[in-house]
Amino acid sequence: MRLWDISMLPYLPREQLVSQWRECSAIASAIQKNGTPNHILVNFVTEYPYDHFISYCFYLREEMTSRGYRTMDSVWRKIIALKPNYVILHQTEIYPSKFSYMYKKICYYNLLEKYIRGGITPTDWGRINAWAMEEKCNESN
Repeated sequence: MRLWDISMLPYLPREQLVSQWRECSAIASAIQKNGTPNHILVNFVTEYPYDHFISYCFYLREEMTSRGYRTMDSVWRKIIALKPNYVILHQTEIYPSKFSYMYKKICYYNLLEKYIRGGITPTDWGRINAWAMEEKCNESN
């Protein structure tokens, strides 16, 4: 489980973007069932008000919709059930201490490994690398 840095969403390949929606669904389910996702990479979600998680999911859903991918309304309802009177935060306000420069580098290198192993196309890698250059987190910086 991982939440990609929110600034990466427009650059993620289809597989990672769609998988992220499933991850968000699983996180929401785990919180509702157990009170925590109980996974070291996403436990931080419960350290913030649920507005952060819901906002993250909102922007993820917007990106998916803009690319023509369908999202299930039942997943969205499950997510917003965490806090029915949620407020959508600006992207720069979501998990501010988590989505740091170091976290961006971790995400970048995670995707680099997928690229090296053939799980990401050169075209998709080019978009990711463009993001990394904007964020100044790739190996050449």
